[in-house]
Amino acid sequence: MAAWQEQNGNWIWIPPAPLGIVHFLGGAFIAAAPQVTYRWLLEALYDAGYGVIATPFINTFDHEAIAEDVISRFEGTLKRLYYNRELPDTELPIYGMGHSMGCKLHLLIGSTYEVKRQGNVLMAFNNYPAKQAIPFFEQVSSNLTPLLDPLLAQVAPAVKLDAEFTPSPEETLHLVERYYGVERNLLVKFRSDNLDQTKAIATVLEQRFPQGTRIQRCGGNHLTPTAQDVQWQPSQTFSPVDAIGQWMKQEFYRDINALRHEILTWMKFISS
Repeated sequence: MAAWQEQNGNWIWIPPAPLGIVHFLGGAFIAAAPQVTYRWLLEALYDAGYGVIATPFINTFDHEAIAEDVISRFEGTLKRLYYNRELPDTELPIYGMGHSMGCKLHLLIGSTYEVKRQGNVLMAFNNYPAKQAIPFFEQVSSNLTPLLDPLLAQVAPAVKLDAEFTPSPEETLHLVERYYGVERNLLVKFRSDNLDQTKAIATVLEQRFPQGTRIQRCGGNHLTPTAQDVQWQPSQTFSPVDAIGQWMKQEFYRDINALRHEILTWMKFISS
């Protein structure tokens, strides 16, 4: 498959001989176009030999319904890829990968449905109640590129501060504690992330699967998984401005490359 393609409401990119399939779910309000907002990270997974199926969604207060919708679209697309022989006959390992609210959706999927997962990667888990999470939307969206403005405009008018997510944060942790069935989990916490709630889910998962839960701290912040390529071409005569530009590019690649390295190392380890 030469580039991103849309099938059954998913964005997919499959290499010629995939090592496995990554089912990716993004964060609230920025998951409507994951092939854009998470392009660098997802294409890095593709370059490493993994097929990517990224399921976009528009956030609502009913997270159970979103989880049901995204797993239905993912499994429908996966069956079609096998049927059309775009995937090999042998069943490939599947890795769930989520960022922020996408982590919650993978946790709900793993607690509600019988899914086969080699493991889940949960980056910057966020499980705030609505009255706290929605104000964060302004903080997050202000750091995104103008390319996303039309998508964000679809969501912002629907925000209501007097409602609560279903399931609530407490109900979500209770579901995971009792029913979550994915034994191997990589929890990624970024050092400069004031929205992160990895500690809460780590406590639950370490009790449920003490041998299969790993916490990895990485440089960066809540938006590091959405970081994009920095295009900087120095002038013919290298100047101090060029030196600053090169330094900024190196800083960007340090965090996103470290994240990529940790994810790929863990995925390879649990598959060996």
